[in-house]
Amino acid sequence: MSKKEAAFNDIVRKVRKQLFGKGPERIKTYFVDNLAITILHGNLTPTEKFIARTPEGRDIVHAARTKMIQDVYAQHVPDGMEELVGSKLLYLFSDIKVEEDMAVSVFVFEKPIEL
Repeated sequence: MSKKEAAFNDIVRKVRKQLFGKGPERIKTYFVDNLAITILHGNLTPTEKFIARTPEGRDIVHAARTKMIQDVYAQHVPDGMEELVGSKLLYLFSDIKVEEDMAVSVFVFEKPIEL
C-alpha cells in the first residue's frame, strides 16, 4: 500500500468514526485514473447489527448508512482529501452490504490521481 493510499484510508476512517462512532475494522483503497475505490469491512456498530437481524432492519440500516455518508460528503469534503489526491471531489457513490458488513465507496475526482 502506498503512503497516499494509507493517508486516504485514514481520512475515510476518521469520517466514518466521527459519523457513526465506529470506523471500519479493515479498509483498502485503489486509485484508478480519477477514481478512488474504497472497500471497507467491519463497519456496523453493535446496535446496527441488532437492528439488522430482520429484513426491515437491514433496509433501515442500509438506507441510513448510504444516505448519511453521501450527505456528509455533499456538505463538506473531508479536510485534506482533495489536497492529498491533487484534485476536486466531484461525486461519491456509496453502498453497503449489511449482511456481509462490507461497504464500497467510489470517489470521483475532477482529474486523474497521481500515484
